Amino acid sequence: MPRLFWIIIALMAAALLLLMANNDSGTTLGLANDQFARLAYMSIWGIALAAGLLGSGIPLGHFLRNMAMWLIILLALVAGYQYRYELQDIGHRITAGLIPGSPISSRDGDGAVTVTLAKAESGHFEVNGSVNNASVSFMVDTGASSIVLSHDDARRAGLDPDKLSYRTPIMTANGAATAAIVTLDDIRIGAIERRNIRAMVAQDGRMDGSLLGMNFLNTLSGFSVRGDRLILSD
Repeated sequence: MPRLFWIIIALMAAALLLLMANNDSGTTLGLANDQFARLAYMSIWGIALAAGLLGSGIPLGHFLRNMAMWLIILLALVAGYQYRYELQDIGHRITAGLIPGSPISSRDGDGAVTVTLAKAESGHFEVNGSVNNASVSFMVDTGASSIVLSHDDARRAGLDPDKLSYRTPIMTANGAATAAIVTLDDIRIGAIERRNIRAMVAQDGRMDGSLLGMNFLNTLSGFSVRGDRLILSD
C-alpha cells in the first residue's frame, strides 16, 4: 500500500508539472490543459481503483456486478432529481384520478404557480379547496361575480350564518335568493392562496354547494380551458 501511495503522488506531481510547464501554451500533450487535467485525474483514480481491486482478492465478476448495481442506483437518483417536477406532476394526476376534485399544483421554470382542475362527470370544473383551513368543495362558475358559500360550508369555515344579514340579491340554481356579504380570512385552491377576500353566504337551503366566482379568478394572472382541464395561473 505505501508503494501504491507514492506511485499516485508521483503521477499527480508529474501531471501538475506538465500543466505548469505548458500553462502559457494552453495545451499539454496535444490536449487543452483543462481536458488533460480531467484525464489525469480520472486516470489516477482508475489506477488506484484497479490496484485496490487486485490487492483485495475480490473476484472481478463479483466486483463488476456490485459496481453496475451502484451505478444503476446512482443514475436512478440523478434521474429522479432531474425529473422531480415531472414525477410530482404524475403523482398529482394519479391523485386527481383517484380522488375527484383534487387540484394539481405545479411550478414552471420561473417559479410561477399553476393549478390544474379536471372536469367532473357533471361537466363542470369542481375542486376541493379550503376556507379558513376548513375543507370546502367548489364549482367554478365564471357567471358568478363573487365567491358564494353555501349555508353549511360557511358554518364549516367558522362563520355563524345565523347571525348574518341577508340583503344582497343573487340568482342560484334554485332561483332568486338573498345572500350575506362576508370577508374570508383565507381561501386556498391547491397552491394558490388569497387572504381577506370578499365572499357571499347564501341563505339556508338555497344552494347545495359553494361557487368559486370571478372575484377569485380575477386575482389570477390568467386562466384557460384546455380540453377537459382548467388551468389557473397565479
